[in-house]
Amino acid sequence: MKANCKNESEMLYARDLYGKALIELGKKDPDVVVLDADLSGSTRTALFGKEFPDRFFNFGVAEQNMMASAAGLAQCGKIVFASTFAMFATARAVDQVRNTICYNNLNVKIVASHGGLTVGEDGSSHQALEDINFFRAIPNIKIVVPVDAPEAKEAIFTAYKTPGPFYIRLGRAKVETLKKKKKFCLGKGYTLREGKDIAIVACGIMVKKSLCAADILKKQGISATVVNMHTIKPFDEKLILDIAKQHKKIIVCEEHQVTGGLYSTVAEILINKFPIRVERVGISNIFGQSGSPEELLKHYGLTADNIAEKAKRVLRQ
Repeated sequence: MKANCKNESEMLYARDLYGKALIELGKKDPDVVVLDADLSGSTRTALFGKEFPDRFFNFGVAEQNMMASAAGLAQCGKIVFASTFAMFATARAVDQVRNTICYNNLNVKIVASHGGLTVGEDGSSHQALEDINFFRAIPNIKIVVPVDAPEAKEAIFTAYKTPGPFYIRLGRAKVETLKKKKKFCLGKGYTLREGKDIAIVACGIMVKKSLCAADILKKQGISATVVNMHTIKPFDEKLILDIAKQHKKIIVCEEHQVTGGLYSTVAEILINKFPIRVERVGISNIFGQSGSPEELLKHYGLTADNIAEKAKRVLRQ
């Protein structure tokens, strides 16, 4: 049975609301500064630069210098938002993030756009599929993958108010604004739909696809819980243990390599505290490629139909 899961609410760019959030923060706090690496039009930090040119710094294609400078500005008491594409914020600048920002637990908020496969036609060089993995092992940093644009804005304000380094992962494409969300709380996931047969735990765009999968399963007599686990670090260990005890079988869905991201986080907790069957829907140790977002999600098995089929296989086993 194929998914018939149309967009039922407003489609927004998370990066648009990021740019607007920066202006709000800039107006109320003169210590907010914003850095970019020649991609301010795409990341939307250009909005802040136009409003506050004396507090906006464009480093060109020099992400390592940008992160090192972010650390220096934070040492001087500034609240720093540093942005570029997710691939360049992580793989290219991981040394500076680890040794200057995170080692010193500095107040730098890395907000990266263009995360995941849905970068689309830009292809594998720009598709950050390992970015959460790169940062998750580094002490002190907090990692958030918002489900939609309004949740992204809430995460930005939370990062502003919370001392220390952050990595907030945004996508390139518009995403549907989900209904019935709970207010964003760092480190606290929440259940969007209650079920009894199996649990689907997801982050980012895969939450919507998990809800669509739950609709497919419902028509076939299968009841699925769907959880939005927007914070990868610090992780909501209590929620995942409660979900595991209630369902005994879990599927984890992410627009990321299955190594080092949400699936790994869930599996590491459960293998030590409540060993149960945990399956995954994600990228299996391969690179991305050029294509439209929907073509890529289908090719790599990141659709509602794929999630539903996986759930049925797990329940049969």
